[in-house]
Amino acid sequence: MSADEIANKLWNLCNVLRDDGVTYHQYLNELTYILFLKLSEVKNFEEHIPEQYQWKTFVNEHDNNEAFLQYRKFLAEISALTTSESIKEIYADASTSLRKPVNFNTLVQAIDKLDWYEENDRDVMGDIYESLLEKNAGEKKSGAGQYFTPRPLINVMVDLMVPKIGEKWNDPAAGTFGFMISADHYLRSKNDDYYKLSEKERKFQEAEAFSGVELVGDAHRLALMNARLHGMESRIYLGDTLTDLGKSLKNFDGVLANPPFGTKQGGDRPSRDDFTFPTSNKQLNFLQHIYRSLKKDGKARAAVVLPDNVLFEDGDGQKIRRDLMDKCNLHTILRLPTGIFYAAGVKTNVLFFTRGTTETKNTKNVWFYDMRTNTPNYGKRTPFAEKAFEDFIIAYTGGISFNHVEEKYDGIVSDEKRKTIKNERWQCIPREFIAKKGDSLDLGLISDSSLINSEDLGEPIDIAKEALKELQSITKQLNAIIKELN
Repeated sequence: MSADEIANKLWNLCNVLRDDGVTYHQYLNELTYILFLKLSEVKNFEEHIPEQYQWKTFVNEHDNNEAFLQYRKFLAEISALTTSESIKEIYADASTSLRKPVNFNTLVQAIDKLDWYEENDRDVMGDIYESLLEKNAGEKKSGAGQYFTPRPLINVMVDLMVPKIGEKWNDPAAGTFGFMISADHYLRSKNDDYYKLSEKERKFQEAEAFSGVELVGDAHRLALMNARLHGMESRIYLGDTLTDLGKSLKNFDGVLANPPFGTKQGGDRPSRDDFTFPTSNKQLNFLQHIYRSLKKDGKARAAVVLPDNVLFEDGDGQKIRRDLMDKCNLHTILRLPTGIFYAAGVKTNVLFFTRGTTETKNTKNVWFYDMRTNTPNYGKRTPFAEKAFEDFIIAYTGGISFNHVEEKYDGIVSDEKRKTIKNERWQCIPREFIAKKGDSLDLGLISDSSLINSEDLGEPIDIAKEALKELQSITKQLNAIIKELN
């Protein structure tokens, strides 16, 4: 049975529980508690769970009321009884949303009967859980800036960042840890699932290479479970990156993130005292944190999803963009299409940058790619897939095709190669021109009616002048027609 088939079976069980007052989000939490018990049996770490609470106890208990009572006791006591830190974190403050014992038994028996391996003997538990997380995000639709990052976008960002064995990567707004899991999968696929690494290297990859921070308790629990199901023992902190906790997060080789949108609750500024430009805008604070958290070695890099307002906000926004372009080579901005996030109308971008070895003048040119204008409306009829990035990948890498990016692209961004790409959506804008625009980065969007190819960066002003002349000519013609009609 495939991972998708199992995920659909598990997800459909939620319909059985609707009469118990269980929401999709509560159901996913409940599945996390129960799936982990099954995982302990499949992965052979039941010794960390007292015998009376092990999976076989619940499967073999024929009295629904007794099994459910035992389950509630398990949730209340396990954090105090186990010596495993990850188990303590997953079950921290856990409680059940179920009210009917028969529904608990339905879940246990259904999960126990599933075949957790494909025909090729591949463990698919992680894939199943990822699919459940995506289904849950699809049901939530919106809420407090917590948008599910589409899997195709995550994978493309990871591919273009080219993580390497021995590097430390971080997501300061981890959500369910999707970016780090994708980065780990990228490295496993290129290194025989880490089998050829030394024991020291393998332990580093599994426990130290990837880390994250998540503010929301439920999301943190899901992140821990997601990592564990993918064979990762990563450190995922429960806390706020914009507090003093974030000051210790530094010297990373790479960062991948989609920080929460909106302002800090109550409009307050962050409690950290190390930000040069503290602001109530969460995304701007996360951006500051991210470029400050990278190693100053000329190699550390980041790819970050940010909303449009980060590109043009005045005041501290302008200062933070200037600081970013000084400290880093902000080499690429991808203007993403609308409608790919579950909150309608959210306009987003991906900023790609590399930390310099100096503190000033690291950005010479910023390349913009417009995936937003004159593009399909993505949704159920037009699914958002990795193939949508095909032309962008060719432009970004300077000519490497979508199908060969993992084989031939080494992460080096070359202006010379990029200039050979002829694509109306691909524009190179010098730092000097951006400075004249007040350091606004709200640039790179093509004409809505036709694709304009601009090779000279003084040309946007000339184009505007020509458009004004044309508008004046049309106005004269309209006035003449109105005069004749009168």
